Amino acid sequence: MNAVEATIRYVVPGEKAIFYATDRARSHWPAEEHVMRIEDMRTRVHDLSLEKNGFVLLRQPTSVHDFHDPAEVRDVYYREIAELVKRLNGAEKVIVFGEVARTDAPKTGDGALPAFGAHVDYGAVTVRHFTEDMLGQTDADRWLKHRHVLMNLWRPIRPVLRTPLALCDASTVKAEDLNDSEVRGGLMDPDRRPLHGFNLSYNPKHRWYYAPRMQPDELLVFKLFDSDRSRVQWTGHTAFNDPSAAPDAPPRESIEIRTISFLPD
Repeated sequence: MNAVEATIRYVVPGEKAIFYATDRARSHWPAEEHVMRIEDMRTRVHDLSLEKNGFVLLRQPTSVHDFHDPAEVRDVYYREIAELVKRLNGAEKVIVFGEVARTDAPKTGDGALPAFGAHVDYGAVTVRHFTEDMLGQTDADRWLKHRHVLMNLWRPIRPVLRTPLALCDASTVKAEDLNDSEVRGGLMDPDRRPLHGFNLSYNPKHRWYYAPRMQPDELLVFKLFDSDRSRVQWTGHTAFNDPSAAPDAPPRESIEIRTISFLPD
């Protein structure tokens, strides 16, 4: 099967959504649902690139044994991710943050559920905030003078047999498709200051992709922000209900992690 047709939850054009990550019933997220063709990216995996499409699918084993162990994630996975990002884009410096393990298993709290709604996590304001928080004002000011890129890296913890992640080819996402969003209580922290990004409104030119039956040694890497506005970025993404999934498919388990990389002049 080279594609499925499934519902993508877009936001109503012009609406600013407010998303309460750990208490979703409070959210203001006026939706428009559209059935979209979601293509199997494996059929063109060698043609995809971060600079052309905003995302890549990699075979990338990990030394992490337990992604639910925060210490192991920080001691092992952070280093692996930083080294990978440097190889991918030649960055001089990479900061790693914002890991969230997600599952759609019963009784999962809102903060750890998959996110249904086409979105781009953060824009320039929140990228600056994270850089300042992690590096301090002086170093942040220095590094932010370089070209800097926000990327998300998404990995299955177990084979994904339902509720996969769909990515929208960033070359098909235009500035007019972006609608401001505010996330309150993001990254599993109800006291975190609001995070600012975008939700996508419907555009029939959007091209969506997914990797069927992703495995734990595979990794999706996708761009969300680039300080060079001439570059492809804004890789919209969302969980979706895969119509080809078996009714008794086990819950999806995945981990995502975010990076800001600073490239040489």
